Amino acid sequence: MKRMFSLTAACLLACASCAAGPRSGSIAVDQFKEVGERIVENLLARKDYMLYKPGKGLHYAEACTAVGALRFADYTGNRALLDKVIARYEKFLEPDSVLISRHSHVDHNVEGIVPLQIYLINGQRRWLDLGLSFADSQWEKTQEDGLTDQTRWWIDDMYMVGMLQIQAYRATKEAHYADRAARQLAAYLDKLQQPNGLFFHGPDFHYFWGRGNGWVAASMAEVLSCLPADHPLRSRIMSGYKTMMAALLKYQSDNGMWRQLVDYPYAWAESSCTAMFAYAMAVGVERLWPGGCGGLEGPGCACGSRRQCPGDLCRHRPAGRYRILSQAAAHPGGFSRPGAGSVADRRAIEALIPAA
Repeated sequence: MKRMFSLTAACLLACASCAAGPRSGSIAVDQFKEVGERIVENLLARKDYMLYKPGKGLHYAEACTAVGALRFADYTGNRALLDKVIARYEKFLEPDSVLISRHSHVDHNVEGIVPLQIYLINGQRRWLDLGLSFADSQWEKTQEDGLTDQTRWWIDDMYMVGMLQIQAYRATKEAHYADRAARQLAAYLDKLQQPNGLFFHGPDFHYFWGRGNGWVAASMAEVLSCLPADHPLRSRIMSGYKTMMAALLKYQSDNGMWRQLVDYPYAWAESSCTAMFAYAMAVGVERLWPGGCGGLEGPGCACGSRRQCPGDLCRHRPAGRYRILSQAAAHPGGFSRPGAGSVADRRAIEALIPAA
């Protein structure tokens, strides 16, 4: 049975963002730390890795979860937890590692964000070399427009490409990595962002999928966090980011969450997009970007009111297990209802980690 990591990663990034520094508000920083620690321990307790079939290459869902776990442990100063997470991914360095896939595809190359994050923490060259091998191979072949030949024009790509390249820029400060990330995001903004501020999943899929839009929001937050202030494409990406953040507030449900189809009021509440939207807003507010929370900045959490501040980003159970609040079918045009009582929707948790 396929394991879902995405909620875990989003949860951890969310937790890291909130727990990294004190904030006033109804939810204490210690609570974010507790939630984050439970999620990371849940990841560490898993004996197996989430791999692509037939068992080769770390799946993007666990790769994103790993980065969230590494950041959370680092930001909160939990050295023991950080060492455990790094130890889990030492397998990357083994000869013919099962974690490494060299298949040229956005979902495979993005695993490079894990060794790059470890390098950003411990400064060991072996992790940098491994991470850059994924970032560079993504641009070995390009299209006529200069974008990677891994371009599919699916909004997921904005994160899978943008995050990998901006991680490489964080690690090296070499401008061509920032240029790649910025060019990819700007091109997708021009092609897929709609007048209402949201994004079609692709040119042939005319609906506003929650998780897909979550990847967009998270990717813009990641890239804008590091893109130089004088970069020629920064204003274009910032404009797209602000337009999206303002649009999201219009579609947020009364319980603080967003839906599986963002603009469809009868769709069910969806954990992963809620987590990633919260993360993107939190980053904007923390960095004092005007309009980072749709223009509704205020004290406390990322937004100024309970409605704009997502409450139950994930409904946790003991041992860091989380109820599945949504699930999408593998085909980009298909969606399935969540199963009652299911646990550990990792795709959603993948988003929550950064936001928490």
